[in-house]
Amino acid sequence: MPRMSVPIFKERKHSGDKLSVLTAYDYPSARAMDEAGVDALLVGDSCAMVLMGHETTLTITLDEMIHHTRMVSRGSENALVIGDMPFMSYQVSTEEAVRNAGRMVSEGGAHCIKLEGPPEIFGETITAIQNASIPVMGHLGLTPQSVNVLGGYKVQGRDDESRAQLMESAKGLDALGVFAIVLECIPADLAAEITAAVSCPTIGIGAGAATDGQVLVMHDILGWGFTKFTKTFVDVKSEMETAFSHYVSEVQSGTFPTKEHEFS
Repeated sequence: MPRMSVPIFKERKHSGDKLSVLTAYDYPSARAMDEAGVDALLVGDSCAMVLMGHETTLTITLDEMIHHTRMVSRGSENALVIGDMPFMSYQVSTEEAVRNAGRMVSEGGAHCIKLEGPPEIFGETITAIQNASIPVMGHLGLTPQSVNVLGGYKVQGRDDESRAQLMESAKGLDALGVFAIVLECIPADLAAEITAAVSCPTIGIGAGAATDGQVLVMHDILGWGFTKFTKTFVDVKSEMETAFSHYVSEVQSGTFPTKEHEFS
């Protein structure tokens, strides 16, 4: 089976095979996801929140993103590795955006990058990055890097005006040649309409089942999720807490370590 690539990823829209995407931030997690058959690993700027404990994604730096992308790329033999462009790595100038996207590929080992925002603002940037032979994934709806403008993490596209704007932006990104579009926290019927209207795959997160694929944050599916659109597939968080408490108990009671854990 060939390694997942951007052309294969795009073709999956037409074959009807749903695309599975998960966030990954380190080598062992990436390795496990890759062996499980996850199609694409998104090194998300969500790392700032789920690994670093920040309240938003705005604090993570490009160097930190490259660091995590490098670990994930080492752990992936089959999955597509998507590097998330962090806040202020592509907003300053087109030239800087291309240089930073190039670093995500050359230093981080990403196969492509993702950036947030509509084509009317970032169209020139997206085109320039693609002209540098770096595939781009778009991201519309709830865009976490715009949390201060949006006034929080809120569902987008609920009124007629914002629905029309999201549809127009999706068509614009598609016309620019992005290989996929993440649709985050928008009504399921709108996500279905956008999916039918664009030629590239749509990847939903809190956008219903009609998109061409789904993406979730790794920690959310393992027991750390608190939002409506996440599901705990295995409660690893509780298992970890149990293991930690057992360790503390046995150390304090003197039942660990035993003779079998000693060197002679």
